[in-house]
Amino acid sequence: MSEEKIFANGFSFKRHEKAPDFVVGNMSIKVDDAIAFLKEQKNEKGWVNLSVKTARSGNYYVELDTFQAKSSERPSQTAASAPAATTDAEGDDLPF
Repeated sequence: MSEEKIFANGFSFKRHEKAPDFVVGNMSIKVDDAIAFLKEQKNEKGWVNLSVKTARSGNYYVELDTFQAKSSERPSQTAASAPAATTDAEGDDLPF
């Protein structure tokens, strides 16, 4: 099923066909609208993820990226998964 799109208020992306290949496009930001949108949408770590997409009309738009990885998709870094330090008989942590 498709979720409802949340357009990023205050953000505009334009691709200029005559621009050199290394120029992807231009982003314009309406500061007051963008700040309000960012404050409303930030996640628990303070981030807002946005995606630049192409509409059926061929125009570009900026949308809130609402993807959330399942806990099994992103393993957490634990002591069990961290490499263990090796020691020799003299107690040095150097592997040689």
